[in-house]
Amino acid sequence: MRWSDQAVEVDDGALPGLSRSGLVRSVRTPDFEGVTFHEVLAKSALNRVPEASHLPFQFTVNTFRGCTHACRYCFARPTHEYLDLDAGNDFDTQVVVKLNVAAVLRKELRRRSWTRETVALGTNTDPYQRAEGRYRLMPGVISALAESRTPFSILTKGTLIRRDLPLLRQAAGQVPVSVGISLAILDPDLQKKIEPGTPSPQARLSLIRDLADAGIVPHVMVAPVIPYLTDSTAHLDALLEALAEAGASGVTAFPMHLRSSTKPWFLEWLAEEHPALIRRYRGLYGRGAYVTPEYSSWLRDRMQPLVHRHGLAGSGGLRQSGSDASPTVAAPELQHALTLF
Repeated sequence: MRWSDQAVEVDDGALPGLSRSGLVRSVRTPDFEGVTFHEVLAKSALNRVPEASHLPFQFTVNTFRGCTHACRYCFARPTHEYLDLDAGNDFDTQVVVKLNVAAVLRKELRRRSWTRETVALGTNTDPYQRAEGRYRLMPGVISALAESRTPFSILTKGTLIRRDLPLLRQAAGQVPVSVGISLAILDPDLQKKIEPGTPSPQARLSLIRDLADAGIVPHVMVAPVIPYLTDSTAHLDALLEALAEAGASGVTAFPMHLRSSTKPWFLEWLAEEHPALIRRYRGLYGRGAYVTPEYSSWLRDRMQPLVHRHGLAGSGGLRQSGSDASPTVAAPELQHALTLF
């Protein structure tokens, strides 16, 4: 059934935050059971990153708000509250789609004031979540950036990026481009529970191989490392071995942080699945969002020899681009990352 036949009536007062965001229509489809896509016309595409953040990019572009990957730990969940939606189930099932993002971006990149700063894609929600297969927003975004000679980076868990490999190779001949794949859980059973909407670990390893075979050497975000669930030497060693065999160029790792309303959402899951860990998490996180310095130091000491053992101390990027662009990372985490190159 065509999506054009799936329009949903929305009460004018039901979604005030979305109404302010240029809502065109809301759509449901049997292909995404329980999910509503709110199609909007964006007024802007580029988001400036505060200089105080000290990040390796100055601007971001997000094609979606909300994400059907439904990662329980996602740091971006609280941003849904700006739309008068909740950071839990709504973030997974009420997805905002910026229909005109490529056209708006192209216009912004033509401004005389634009100085071709690096733009990061995938810093908030995944640009290659499954709905991208329907909306096809990324080809226009990639083309706009490349044609304007703007360096860019992409971070994703989504295997849909394969579709755009020819376009990425072409773009890499014009501008510095880097691609990052996020893979931090090797156990498929745990992955299905914590990241239920994402491609399997094996699917992402296969993607890394395909990227490398295509001349694109992806950097991998081994993040977040989830305390007491994915931080064992055995798990990390097996994961890094698999990444090296798949062709990853290097890794960045950092422990999970639980910002704002993400924290109760994750801890609710933890209490159901691993109740014995609740007390340890209270000790580890306290009332804050970040693990203790002692845990960070412990994880760094555990990771570093494994990274070097598996030859993952290189930087990411595209071979043919000659790029020195920094590996893509999720913005809020970078300041607390264990960056291992």
